[in-house]
Amino acid sequence: NFSDTDRKRVTEKKKKACLSSVLGAMKIDFAPVQVPMHRRLQTASVLQWVYSFLGLAPTCIFLYFYLLFTRFWLVSVLYSIWWFYDFDTPGRGGRRVPFLCGLSVWDYMRDYFPIKLVKTVDLDPRHNYVLGFHPHGVLVAGAFTNFCTYATGFRTMFPGLTSYLLMLPLWFRAPFFRDYIMCAGLVPSDKDSASYLLRQKGGGNAVVIAVGGAPEALDAHPGTYNVLLANKKGFIKMAMEHGAHLVPVFSFGENEVFDQVQNPRGTWLRWVQENLQSVMGVSLPLFHARGVFQYSFGLMPYRKPITTVVGRPIQVERTPKPTAEQLNDLHQLYMDELSNLFDEHKADYGIDEDTHLNFV
Repeated sequence: NFSDTDRKRVTEKKKKACLSSVLGAMKIDFAPVQVPMHRRLQTASVLQWVYSFLGLAPTCIFLYFYLLFTRFWLVSVLYSIWWFYDFDTPGRGGRRVPFLCGLSVWDYMRDYFPIKLVKTVDLDPRHNYVLGFHPHGVLVAGAFTNFCTYATGFRTMFPGLTSYLLMLPLWFRAPFFRDYIMCAGLVPSDKDSASYLLRQKGGGNAVVIAVGGAPEALDAHPGTYNVLLANKKGFIKMAMEHGAHLVPVFSFGENEVFDQVQNPRGTWLRWVQENLQSVMGVSLPLFHARGVFQYSFGLMPYRKPITTVVGRPIQVERTPKPTAEQLNDLHQLYMDELSNLFDEHKADYGIDEDTHLNFV
């Protein structure tokens, strides 16, 4: 005969065994309960960044229109007036807020992966530069952390230079959100916005372009080194027109922080993604990684290191109207320098000696 206490103990054991069996079948790897506070803060910082990329813009748009139909309608009206007068600001260098770029939240984000910036040579602040960032990855974590925040030391490594990361113009049409991203030094990825910065006399501007753009995100699979560059010459021409020096930048580990559903070229999924990208202007990679409280699935990136290496500058003479031959020669030189940068440093990051960049 069992006492009531014994029956309860047996029942609890059965419940725990059943729960363990279910979780084992689902293969959910939960995070331990005892996690150091600094790691919790790192996760929280990356969580807000992921939400900023994926959900903040729709939230801001919804809030803007929602307020119009409430007693707070004046907020949206006043913002609309402000927006009208401030419309050209993103294309005129934006409105960086140094205090926000230096917040400790970005230090926690840096340490989550961790992310590191490596300098190979000095960059003379008397010149303007076009930094070609490769690869794009899924959410350009390395580009944002290195060039939009002060967490990895860009200002101290390259004194006198101010970095501006280019972002799809679409996001600067979202109310409230446009002001948020401008605080980090983001500017629209159109020719007028970049040209405004590059024609400033006295130098000191570094325009960072994720050259592969949204289409390259569809190739951001772990272990792949595809670079969408073979036919990308617009940034080369822009550098020649303004006499801005070209700097190849490769971010090792950028493709490793997310898994993505297999979508080889020629498959129906890739066809759908490419057509949506051509219509919407943004790509829709089906990516996944880990969650906040478990490691099995979710949209949080993996804790894998990202090291962004800034290469040697290619000196560019100002050529207002470059010929096709001049453009092709400089484009080939840039691809060669990027390949050399990758080959010189790949062994430091566990990449096989026989692996090379694949230009598509």
